[in-house]
Amino acid sequence: MNLKKMVGIQAASYVKDGMTVGLGTGSTAYYMIEELGRRVKEENLSIVGVPTSFASREQAQELGIPVKTIDEVQKVDVTIDGADEIDKNFNGIKGGGAALLFEKVVATYSDHTIWIVDESKMVQTLGKFPLPVEVVPYGEEQLFRLFKEKGYNPTFRMATETEKKVTDCGHSIIDLHLETIENPEALATELDQLVGVVEHGLFLNIVETVIVGRTTGAETIEAIR
Repeated sequence: MNLKKMVGIQAASYVKDGMTVGLGTGSTAYYMIEELGRRVKEENLSIVGVPTSFASREQAQELGIPVKTIDEVQKVDVTIDGADEIDKNFNGIKGGGAALLFEKVVATYSDHTIWIVDESKMVQTLGKFPLPVEVVPYGEEQLFRLFKEKGYNPTFRMATETEKKVTDCGHSIIDLHLETIENPEALATELDQLVGVVEHGLFLNIVETVIVGRTTGAETIEAIR
């Protein structure tokens, strides 16, 4: 059973005619976009997609889903996206697909946010998955040195053995290998205040609904705030 496909299709059922929909990025969101494309074609579903990456935009356009940027819409009715980890407080780490900046912008202007994951992404405490920090290239080595001094075990995200990964905005990503994040709020505040950090992968108090793919079926959990 493909758990990612199962939750992707399930999440697409939240999308109704006339909605503006944030289209997430990654292997799970891929199936959600595929399902929306099917509904547009077979059910004449009328929606506008707001992609969170160039890859999602290209996929949506190929499927015939009309797309706009976040600046071309008033707001987003619902955003459906994947996550790399979700803890017991419904905070998450995102950015494994290097789209964290666009993902956080779109989620910020969404009335409702849904995360779709397989059961392996549900954890007690965040941090086993490396925390992405998107940084401007100018001064990135200084930030890397700072993270190293703090014991955050940083590594640059690489596209090849010799070339750094570049985001859709032209930035670099430093992954912090923390193992456990005891206080996500404090770490988010610390990273927000560092000059040269554009965004980080801590998504706190953002999600309302989580759809978890389990071998027994899809489980929908409403976040408690």
